[in-house]
Amino acid sequence: MRKTLTLAAILAASVSTFAMAEGKTIGVSWSNFQEERWKTDEAAIQAALEASGDTYVSADAQSSASKQLSDVEALIAQGVDALIILAQDTQAIIPAVQAAADEDIPVIAYDRLIEDPRAFYLTFDNVEVGRMQARAVLEAAPEGRYVMIKGSPTDPNADFLRGGQQEVLQEAIDAGKIEIVGEAYTDGWLPANAQRNMEQILTETNNGVDAVVASNDGTAGGAVAALTAQGMAGIPVSGQDGDHAALNRVAAGTQTVSVWKDARDLGKNAGEIAVALAAGTAMEDIEGAVKFTTPGGNEMNAKFLAPVPITADNLTAVVDAGWITQEALCQGVSGGPAPCN
Repeated sequence: MRKTLTLAAILAASVSTFAMAEGKTIGVSWSNFQEERWKTDEAAIQAALEASGDTYVSADAQSSASKQLSDVEALIAQGVDALIILAQDTQAIIPAVQAAADEDIPVIAYDRLIEDPRAFYLTFDNVEVGRMQARAVLEAAPEGRYVMIKGSPTDPNADFLRGGQQEVLQEAIDAGKIEIVGEAYTDGWLPANAQRNMEQILTETNNGVDAVVASNDGTAGGAVAALTAQGMAGIPVSGQDGDHAALNRVAAGTQTVSVWKDARDLGKNAGEIAVALAAGTAMEDIEGAVKFTTPGGNEMNAKFLAPVPITADNLTAVVDAGWITQEALCQGVSGGPAPCN
């Protein structure tokens, strides 16, 4: 990668810079902002950096792996002291890790695994998220025909989630209580793609579906839209991220669970870890760091945060935590679970 860029190239990379402060400069490369939660993550990272007197600069790859490489190149050219990368394509981004390593710039693989030991992996326990999704759906539908709506094929989290889901469902599958009648990856995690996948599976099964294990709230929303169009809203559906629309669906009874990964905690950790790494702290010396062996057999330093499944039984938790207002949670819901009743 080039170490210098023209001003035009930097501008083309859509890099935004916030008010300068004394201290380190931390660059963040976002895969996109299509998910509601990324704005929450960003605000938490910014707050952590402001608290330590450091500077935030960022770029939005707009779901383009090639643009993300250019974005990272532009951030490096700006002289960042550490990089936080939410990878659009976790294999395609590896040359960017190499470019950062060439400049002695530490990298945090944010929420999505970048299988390179030179990066510090920060995420929630995504295998456990998958288990939580499947447990909630299995409790609601202990028998029946299941559909698995997976995440993006370029995101290792999709397979981590699917592995956790399978762990929970396997016994019921072996006993003949559950049959998986449809399964599909969702390109780019896009809800519209999830909806199309769900529509196709409903057509192929003549609407013979009793439950949907969807891997995040965006894909859950797409699945629910397809089910609603067929008069099937209300069958068990899983998700994750605690998106406001998804929590409203939980209150309304059209989604069974949203595994809440408090993005405020993840963003705060990312900001603090980035500053520590930029200051010379070794990855293995980061508080809470553990050794993680990747699917490819690489050993990485990592930190995993704990997720929380949110169902109709504990919706008050997200209101009490200030994650969502009661008004937003309960919009259009009457006679639902607490606190909407």
